[in-house]
Amino acid sequence: MTETVNGAVGGAVPPAGLRLVPRADEPLKMKDFKTDQEVRWCPGCGDYAILAAFQSFLPELGVKRENVVMVSGIGCSSRFPYYVDTYGMHSIHGRAPAIATGLAASRPDLSVWVVTGDGDGLSIGGNHLIHALRRNVNIKILLFNNRIYGLTKGQYSPTSELGKVTKSTPMGSLDTPFNPVSLALGAEASFVARSVDSDRKHLQSVLREAADHQGSAFIEIYQNCPIFNDDAFAPLKEADRGTPGSGGLIRLQHGEPVRFGGGKGVRLNRYGTAEVVDVDEVGEDELLVHDVAVPDPSYAFALSRLDQPAFAHVPVGVFRKVPRPSYDELMAAQLERAAAAEGPGDLGALLASGDTWTVG
Repeated sequence: MTETVNGAVGGAVPPAGLRLVPRADEPLKMKDFKTDQEVRWCPGCGDYAILAAFQSFLPELGVKRENVVMVSGIGCSSRFPYYVDTYGMHSIHGRAPAIATGLAASRPDLSVWVVTGDGDGLSIGGNHLIHALRRNVNIKILLFNNRIYGLTKGQYSPTSELGKVTKSTPMGSLDTPFNPVSLALGAEASFVARSVDSDRKHLQSVLREAADHQGSAFIEIYQNCPIFNDDAFAPLKEADRGTPGSGGLIRLQHGEPVRFGGGKGVRLNRYGTAEVVDVDEVGEDELLVHDVAVPDPSYAFALSRLDQPAFAHVPVGVFRKVPRPSYDELMAAQLERAAAAEGPGDLGALLASGDTWTVG
């Protein structure tokens, strides 16, 4: 048996978002979170990389497997509960945040994770998503964005680019796509981040910060669909690895100037809009120093718009991380006040009170 201090394996301090979740008696390993189910996605699907990153991250939480819950909706990403050896539910289209809200509000001893996609979470599930975020329910939402419907075979999704030719838009999409990070910030989410399926180190670092956050956490993950939208994010990844200054991913680091591509940087102009600049031309002092704790979401929102209009420069990392009471905390306190004022209550007596009828 591993020695524990304050209930944490090896004396580790439990993350704020997990402080009520029972700690594991012994250290867990990645294999402990693998099920006996055959993992079935298309060859080359980005979901494989995300699954591996997530399974290897989970032992770091230091909590019991039976106190971790995966809730998914409908789509390729929503097969996660079959492959992660915890409790889980493969629920219905778009409703995963609603089910997860009920779990988190009634069971603060659970670590609740939602797995959804751009189709599941932003179309039929859009309403549930934004309300879970504005309420600041203590759930962690992973939204896989491949900018297409994969499971239903290649229709355009809420994040497909304008003019996208698909089976359901043979002459090109007329819809302006959602920016998931902008949407989450507009819903006042207290934690918002973005990562990429192929960057395991970066993805795991974002997952750690999300787990440490008390309240809702939203992470958009760029995920490649090799069958219906192959290499949708390849230009970003290639530019990120290639010629300095060619664009690509802008890696946000709290407390650090926002720089990328060798000689490029980001500043806020007089309108409060984030813009890409040449560092040699404007000087280091003009560069924006990233701060995830800015209370007003408009700062993080400005950063989220850097991918407009040509998707040439895309920030990844944590955009916003601010403290705010979570819904489940507020609800528990409200129930305690009600019990103190009115007594513990009797459900049977309540149901039998007032006008009642006996049905023969």
